[in-house]
Amino acid sequence: MAKVWIPSLLQDLTDGNQVVTVPGSTVAEIVTKLEQLYPGIRGRLCEGEDLRHGIAVAIDTQIARSGLMASVAESSEVHFLPAIGGGQ
Repeated sequence: MAKVWIPSLLQDLTDGNQVVTVPGSTVAEIVTKLEQLYPGIRGRLCEGEDLRHGIAVAIDTQIARSGLMASVAESSEVHFLPAIGGGQ
């Protein structure tokens, strides 16, 4: 099962857990399982069938350009990250 790191702004939904372990072979399946365990988390991560604007997902240190369709290995670490903007 993948190890999922929860951003601090969403830990109110996960009973303060920073890391949870859930099954899933894609980011979409991981989000579905998170929603089953922690109702309301999907709405904070997704808009319709896509990740919310301003949310990125990294799988094993690499930003997943394919968003919810990105593949996740059983031993992967998944990080949901607030996008950082600014600079020139």
